[in-house]
Amino acid sequence: MRYLFLIFSLSIFLFASPSNKPIANTSTYNNSADFSSFNDEFKASDKANKKEIDPFSGYNRAMTSFNDFFYTNLLDPTAKVYKAVLPKLVRNGINNVFDNLSYPVRLLNNLLQFKFKYSLIETKRFLINSTIGLAGLIDIANDQYNIKQHQEDFGQTLGFYGIGSGPYIVWPILGPSNLRDSVGLVTDSLVDPMTYMGNRGYNLLDSDFETVASKTLQIINYSSLHVGEYEKLKKDAIDLYPFLKNIYEQRRKKQISE
Repeated sequence: MRYLFLIFSLSIFLFASPSNKPIANTSTYNNSADFSSFNDEFKASDKANKKEIDPFSGYNRAMTSFNDFFYTNLLDPTAKVYKAVLPKLVRNGINNVFDNLSYPVRLLNNLLQFKFKYSLIETKRFLINSTIGLAGLIDIANDQYNIKQHQEDFGQTLGFYGIGSGPYIVWPILGPSNLRDSVGLVTDSLVDPMTYMGNRGYNLLDSDFETVASKTLQIINYSSLHVGEYEKLKKDAIDLYPFLKNIYEQRRKKQISE
C-alpha cells in the first residue's frame, strides 16, 4: 500500500509542448454498397486496435477531467499565492535542493544505461552543488561551470532495454503515465532518499507523512515557477484527453531515444 500511496502523492507536472492535435474521424465512406463489407471490417479492426492501445480509455478520460479540475482550481491558485509570498530566488533554491537530492536516481539510471560519462557528470554536479552550492541551494555546477544535468529515470531505463510502454494510464494528481513508467516510478522511489521506507539507512525523512509533505512542497514550488504553462499547453486542445496522451507518448519516446 505504501508504494501505491506514493504513486498517488507524487507529481509528473512536466509536459512537453508540441502543438499536436487529435486526428479527425475519417470514416465517411458510406455511399456505396460495394464498400460496405470493407467499411465494417475496417471499423471493427480500428475499434480493436484502439482497445488494444488504450484499454483504460474510460477511466483515463475521467481521471484527465479530474486532474484538469485539480490543476486549474486547486494547484494553480495555490501556486500563485505561494509565488506572491516567496521571492523567485528562494523558490529556485528550493527547486535546486530537490533536484540535488534526486542525484541517486539519476546516477543509477545513467549507469544502468551504460552512460558512464553522464554518471560522472552527475557525480561532479552533486559534489559541487552539495559543497560550494550550499547543500544544493545554488546550482553552481550549471551557473558557474556549465555542467548540465542528465535526467534519467527507471521508466527510461526499461525503454532503453526494449521494454514496451504497455497500456496508457492517467494517475490522480500524477497525470499521464503508462504501465512501464508506473513500474519505473515505484522502482525509483526505492533509491530516492526523499522517500521514507522503514528503517532504510539513507532515509532523509522519518515517516510517510513527511514524504507526502515534502512531495507536496516540491509540487507547489515547481508549479509556482511555471504558472500559466498548463493553460497555454491545453488552449490548442480540441479534446484534452488524446491531446495530452499524444504529448506524453511523444515526449517519452524522445527521452528514451536520447
